Amino acid sequence: MERTVRIIQFISWPVVCGILLAIVYLQYQQLDQLSQQIEQVSQNPTASNNNNSFANAISKAAPSVVGITATRFDVESVERLSEDQLNLYLEEQNSLGSGVIVSSSGFIVTNLHVVDNLFDLFDTEVTLSDGRRIPATVVAWDKPNDLAVLHINMDNLTPIEMGDVQALEVGDIVFAIGYPRNIGQSVSQGIISAITNNPDQTVSIIQTDAAINPGNSGGALIDSQGNLVGINSSIFSESGNFEGIGFATPASIAFSSMEDLVAQTIEANSGYLGVLTGEALDSQSSQLFFGVDHIRGMLVESVDDGGAAERAGIRPGDVITRVENTQVVDAENILMEVRNRKPGETINIQVYRNGQTFNLPTILGFGEARIIEPQAAAN
Repeated sequence: MERTVRIIQFISWPVVCGILLAIVYLQYQQLDQLSQQIEQVSQNPTASNNNNSFANAISKAAPSVVGITATRFDVESVERLSEDQLNLYLEEQNSLGSGVIVSSSGFIVTNLHVVDNLFDLFDTEVTLSDGRRIPATVVAWDKPNDLAVLHINMDNLTPIEMGDVQALEVGDIVFAIGYPRNIGQSVSQGIISAITNNPDQTVSIIQTDAAINPGNSGGALIDSQGNLVGINSSIFSESGNFEGIGFATPASIAFSSMEDLVAQTIEANSGYLGVLTGEALDSQSSQLFFGVDHIRGMLVESVDDGGAAERAGIRPGDVITRVENTQVVDAENILMEVRNRKPGETINIQVYRNGQTFNLPTILGFGEARIIEPQAAAN
């Protein structure tokens, strides 16, 4: 019996030691996993708190959404002076809305009702999310889809990324970004409430319960990845306030319409430089202004804010001496070269400044654009 006890004691020590080693090993693995988790959190301290945040999606799309102010002139009253003469008294009103930058070259999509009025007289200004403000030109519109295309002459723009509209399902989370009630850029969250399809099963209308208040029209409806899925267009409301039923034009329709309209508009318009020139320099004025008598060209008096000339680096006081291969003698030389080119084309302009000559590549923009409606809608 005593011998048996000794054998058991002899055998039990290795077993106990093995169990202890196993416990130590398991604890070491747990400590190592905990250490890795702590290191991951230290490298990304917000990750543990942002599992339910869509801040990245919003920050991705927000720079592409702009505020739009359009000064409209509507008929307030009519006075008959005689049988063949009327006086129309116009009332000035500000129309507030939103828009979405869809191209780095300055094209913006919005709703037509944001900028439309009886006489097509509107003075439109765009405000970017970073606070920059610039006049905008309405270059095209699509009445059936309540869409309009604006253009701004500005650099460093952030066009929005397109989402997959056909992949949308009822219940998907979406966000409406716009400038409601002139309070600055704002975001509201909702879901896709309903989807209306065309006979070919493409999406024709998106319904959402994301708040779309006055001023949100023309803004972006984005998915949870920050991609554009719709252009917010209207709300269904008897009171005029948000009631949980909003509608958006699918991004696929808006983008397709925009591409066709832009192509037609560029074809119908000449390029725009955006300079006001003074007198043509001769030997006398060259000597007077610059102390030498050989400078020839047109003296620049002013440049349009955000225009093609300003963006290229042309300044008041410069002398435009050559446009492409044409030596500038009078303003007609500049006009002919510019008018023979389209918005978006690049021309080389040579200027004289402070005793030096500079060659400035200049991307032409839109001036007083000829407004285009879709050819199919016009027929």
